[in-house]
Amino acid sequence: MSFFDRHVFICCNQRDNGDACCNALGAGVMFDYAKARVAELKLNQPGMVRINKAGCLGRCLEGPAMVIYPEAIWYQFVDKNDINEIIESHLVNGVPVDRLRI
Repeated sequence: MSFFDRHVFICCNQRDNGDACCNALGAGVMFDYAKARVAELKLNQPGMVRINKAGCLGRCLEGPAMVIYPEAIWYQFVDKNDINEIIESHLVNGVPVDRLRI
């Protein structure tokens, strides 16, 4: 049995050489928002949802990117509206958000 029902990894990689990276597209800010929103909804309890920063997930040109396990569903997101939709649809209701899937 997994410790969490769902484990969310948000790429917050920052490249210093100017190459494409998720953090340059606002991933760090969206990570903080997602973590706070999941806590606000009380989904961050043991056995529920864990939000983690990740290094490069290898989807730099499609970023900012996240992956949710155990389903291994990859998303691209842009803003708080996208994060809210992923949380509500996927994390709360178990329905992946097709329009944001990579």
